[in-house]
Amino acid sequence: MKTLTLDKEAMEIPQFNAAIHAKCPKCRVGNMFSTPMYTISGQKMNETCPHCGFHFEIEPGYFYVAMFVSYALNVAQMVTLAVGTYILTGSENPWIYAAILLGVALILSPFNFRYSRVVLLYWLTPGLHYDPKRSAPDYDPTHPGV
Repeated sequence: MKTLTLDKEAMEIPQFNAAIHAKCPKCRVGNMFSTPMYTISGQKMNETCPHCGFHFEIEPGYFYVAMFVSYALNVAQMVTLAVGTYILTGSENPWIYAAILLGVALILSPFNFRYSRVVLLYWLTPGLHYDPKRSAPDYDPTHPGV
């Protein structure tokens, strides 16, 4: 008869999966945002992780760097869309491109806002790594050493 064994790697939450769902980069359990991506009132980012207490804004003005990430995402999306529009329509009318590119930029702005911050925290911040102890269900952020 086989017994079920749980090892550390089996319990670890995959990094890409946690990033897609905008989870805390330290524990990969708590939500970074308290509202859905597309809401009329706009997105609201939690100041701290509701699970482990990690403070997302590492230093004052930290998320200004996310503007550069958002810009890179936007440029990649617009170039891809412009090439795709040219391939599909063959049109050289600048008004078609302006309408399509500006419309899609407006639709994708909440996506870019959210994932520019996720990319910044997950992959562009040196020294910020996943801590498996923080992902435990009984983790107490008031007593992190326990």
